[in-house]
Amino acid sequence: MNGFDRETLAFYEAEAPTYVTARPHAPDPHVSAFLDQLSPGASILELGCGGGRDAADMIARGFAVDLTDGVAAMAAQAEAFLGRPVRVMRFDELHACEAYDAVIANASLLHVPSAGLPDILGRVWHALKSGGLHMASYKTGGAERRDEHGRHYNRPSREALERSYRLAGKWSLLEIEEFMGEGHFSKPSAWLKIVVRKDMKG
Repeated sequence: MNGFDRETLAFYEAEAPTYVTARPHAPDPHVSAFLDQLSPGASILELGCGGGRDAADMIARGFAVDLTDGVAAMAAQAEAFLGRPVRVMRFDELHACEAYDAVIANASLLHVPSAGLPDILGRVWHALKSGGLHMASYKTGGAERRDEHGRHYNRPSREALERSYRLAGKWSLLEIEEFMGEGHFSKPSAWLKIVVRKDMKG
């Protein structure tokens, strides 16, 4: 089961400069609120950092941030913006074990084909330290499909998203919130934000 979609990766490789310059550099308020829950100096893995707008907030707050993106061109854009290295790593290449206090995947895991999502979330679970927190956001509503740009979206329902997380590992906290928001190069849509905590007994 693939944890990535080649056509989606190709879109971001080709459109990285346009994508980054067209987006506001202000951090996402959902990510900022999540960061408020972390201890000072916490270690964070960001999956799909894009142009680095949320990473800039993490760095400014003094967190130890491991930045990754699955697209080399996007990682280069983030490096130029942040002035620090960004690792090129697809979600299915994550093999860390109990290495991070938090894993953030803001509007990135939404591109994983649904069949492969539990495997990727299992990798996130393993990468977290005991009691570690994970935050992600997904477009919801309708069937899994591609948009007008060829990007793949899994679009889980609240129930399907919770099921994927339950299959991935044991969580002592699982909270899902729905909100209206906009993606980039796309119309307003309903979104789900999920915050989970790895079970201390893992």
